[in-house]
This record gives sequence, structure tokens and C-alpha cells, in this order.
Amino acid sequence: MVSEFTIFFCSILVSLFGEAPAFFCDSPLKVAPKVVDSNSGSRCEVSIDDGLRDVTYVIGSEENDSDSTISVRVFKKSANEWVVPAVLGTKPVKSNGHSAVPLDETRILVIKSNSTSDDCFWFLEIDTPFVRDQKTRFRSEVAVVAWSKGVVGEAVKPVVISGPSGVGKGTLISKLMEEFPSTFGFSVSHTTRAPRNNEQDGVHYHFVERDAMEKDIRDGKFLEFASVHGNLYGTSVEAVEAVTDQGKKCILDIDVQGARSVRRSSLEAVFIFVRPPSFHELEKRLRSRGTETEEQIQKRLRNAEAELQQGNSPGLFDHILVNDDLEKCYQRLKEILSLSSSGSVVKNTENNNVSSASKGVDIPSKHSVSRHNQKVLIKCSEGGDSDSMLELSSIRGGAPCRTRGLKLNKQSFDDRKPVRKWLPSFVGWASVILEALLLKADIVGVKLNARERISD
Repeated sequence: MVSEFTIFFCSILVSLFGEAPAFFCDSPLKVAPKVVDSNSGSRCEVSIDDGLRDVTYVIGSEENDSDSTISVRVFKKSANEWVVPAVLGTKPVKSNGHSAVPLDETRILVIKSNSTSDDCFWFLEIDTPFVRDQKTRFRSEVAVVAWSKGVVGEAVKPVVISGPSGVGKGTLISKLMEEFPSTFGFSVSHTTRAPRNNEQDGVHYHFVERDAMEKDIRDGKFLEFASVHGNLYGTSVEAVEAVTDQGKKCILDIDVQGARSVRRSSLEAVFIFVRPPSFHELEKRLRSRGTETEEQIQKRLRNAEAELQQGNSPGLFDHILVNDDLEKCYQRLKEILSLSSSGSVVKNTENNNVSSASKGVDIPSKHSVSRHNQKVLIKCSEGGDSDSMLELSSIRGGAPCRTRGLKLNKQSFDDRKPVRKWLPSFVGWASVILEALLLKADIVGVKLNARERISD
């Protein structure tokens, strides 16, 4: 009886104060029993078992792998064979070592050692909506995974502005860039056509070979693309994210089809459609330019009619602006983008919010990771000064774009840490005291029973 009561008492203490370690993984994905984590040169492998799909993901390079990026292999246990999956997105460059922890049945968090905070956290997606959508482009037997770089802190949302030719999009965007030069930035598009006079690579366009751009499109690295007069034009994920990483709102001036492609992606943006007060007014503006032939004007009008119809598609655009008066339309655009009339940006939750603790994170080669709900403990083997807690409860986005909203705390990762130091001793002494008290109660009970028998 005494032992059972003591066990019960100890279980109550554990439930109140915690049990070290309290981190666990309640996912079908598990770190494989035999985890290979070799830091000899560029070789480093971490195995993750997937109980749902009967496969093991091996994240890391092979012995003779000369690739500069972290590779991914899949072992199908039922077929007893290795599979090289189609890997989409921007791949992380190898480091001196890395660790991995499964988050749920859809993705795995990979943490690179000796890396800066903007290159330390990566997500390998294995069954997200993006991955499932991309699988339709491959043969059914081909495994598909995708990489997404993790970003600590929030970020401003890009702005997608669409509308037919002649509606005044370019003028509105020019006014924004002139009044708020440090707030907005343009993504530099890619094209396969040759540069024209005075065009600079990386300034006006990224001029690339067609084969290279087609491969990047297949790898999911483009938000939108189109073929125009035999040449490819498109907006890459990296071009948009590079502007966002600078804390600026990236402006995308694209057509309705491009906006639809961006809306289907994981990129969180503000979608604005600019329309004319009437179709007759739009035709008048196009003719007043005096820069196009009648054939070109008729083609633009046909395209404009189709775009105006598509602009009314439910759920595609967040805001509709009617440009009947340029100045009024511009003021309304600033209100939508939370811009004050004084020329300053109104502070809101979209502003970049990277804490000082997230800058300069240094995770050594020897470290361990474990997860509890939406928090990941990163514990260094060489002391606890660099221990960190990564919070994932507010993450957004995903492949092929960044995964943003990570929160990194380099302070004490567990408020229960002091408790854990004395908890074993407390439990031990409490058990002894309980044993003594209950034993004394038993002795008293025996004496009382004896007295009752004597009096009888």
C-alpha cells in the first residue's frame, strides 16, 4: 500500500513540475533508430522514418557526392530500394553539419550548424499542398519533396498590382516609388530574350538561357511566367524574396494570369486590381498615347476586355481601384497600403519584427534538437550558454517561397530548468518522509487495534 501511494504521489509531482526531458515528437515522422550524423568534411546524414508512407528520408550527402547542396534520398522499406526524389525549390548549401527534427506528417525542420540566422533554418516539405500539387506533374512513382528557407521574424507583404494596359498602373507605381523610395522595391524579372540597347543584366531584367529558365520553372522556382513572342518572361521566387528580406514591400506589376499564379502559391501578398471608369475611357487613353498602330490598339483592347472580366473573379483580388481621377485613386492606394499622407509608413503588424536575439545565432556542429508541440529546443553539447528555443506557432508561407514567422529565443529555453535540478532530490526525500509518516500511521493503527482487543 505504501509503495503504491508513493508512486501515485511522485506521478503528481512529475505532472506538476515536469519530467526531464519533456520534449517529444507526436508525429508519424520519427528520427530513425540508427541516425547517421557524421561531421567528417561535408558528409552529414540524418535519417527520418515516415510511418505513414513506409519510407525513410535521408537528409545529407553521400560519401562521394560532389554536390554543394544538401541532398535528399528516400528509402522505400517495402520495396527495399533507394529513390532519388524530385527536389523542388532553392536547396540549402552544405555546412559543417546539420540536424533534423520532424514537425508533423508534412515537413521536417533541418538546422544547419555554423550558419548565420538567415541560412540556419530550412524546411523540407514532403506532403504539403505545394508538394501534392507538384506531384501531378511527375509520374506517380516519383517521390517529390521541396525546400523552403526559414526566416526569423515577420515581414512586410509584397504588393501585386494588375490591370489592363492604359489604366494607369505604371503612373501609380511611379508615384509610390517617388514618395516612398525606402519603402518599396521592384523584383527584377527574368527573360530569355537578348538585351536591348542600354539594358543591364540584373537591373532591367535577369537575362538567362532558355534551358536554364525552363529547368527553374520545372523546379518550382517561379511564381509566374508567360511566353511572349517566343520568349519567356517570369517572376522568380528569389527575386521577390530578396526585396522582402530587405524589409521593403516588393511591387509586382503583372497581368491577371500572373496574379492568379501568385495567388495559388504560398506567397502572402496584397492583391490590387486597377480598372478604368469605363471601357470607352480606356480606349480613349490608349489612343491618346500615340505610340501604337491601330492593330496594336485593337489587340490591347481585346486583352483589356478579357482582363476586366477576369478581374471580377471571386477571391482573386483583395481591392479594386477605379482610376477615374489619378490623385484620388493614388490616395486610396496609399490607404490600402497603410501609408500616411505625411510620407511615413503607418506602423502595423506587417512591419519587420526581427528581435535582437535572432541575429547572429551560432549553432555549433555538436548540438541536439527535440520538439514539444510548436517549440524546438536546440541544445548545444558544449555547455548551455548558447541553448536556444525556436517557436513555430506563428509560421506562415512555405515552398517554393520562404517560411516566415519563426521566433528564436537565445535565453533560458526552459523555465523549469532550476526545478529539474532539485526535483529528483525533492522526490526522494518526499518519498522517505511519506514512507515514515505512513509507516507511523500503520504502527499507530496496530496499537489502537491492540488496545481495542485488550479492552474487549
